[in-house]
Amino acid sequence: MRTCVELQWHPRLENGELLKAAEAAGFEVVVTSDQNIAYQQNLTGRKLALAVLGSNIWPVVRDHGAAIAAKVNTATRGGYDFIEMPLPPKRRRDGA
Repeated sequence: MRTCVELQWHPRLENGELLKAAEAAGFEVVVTSDQNIAYQQNLTGRKLALAVLGSNIWPVVRDHGAAIAAKVNTATRGGYDFIEMPLPPKRRRDGA
C-alpha cells in the first residue's frame, strides 16, 4: 500500500490524471475519500477499481479496516465500491 503523498502525486495530480498514473504504476485498486469521484470519472475500460470511503475522519476510517480490506480484496477492474461508515453515536455531555 502506498499513498499519493509518498509517491509525490499530491497535489500535482487530480482525479483522471491520478487514475491514469495509478494504472501506469500497476495499481489495481485506488482507495479514496472523494465521494464525488464516481460522478466525475467514467470507470468503463479502466484497469483499476475504486474503493470509496464513507468518511474522511480518521477515527471513523480506522474502525472500518476490515470492511476496507474486504472491498479491496474483492474489487474488480472498472468497479466502484462504496464503503459505508456510519458515525458513532455522540456521547452525551451529562456523562450518560
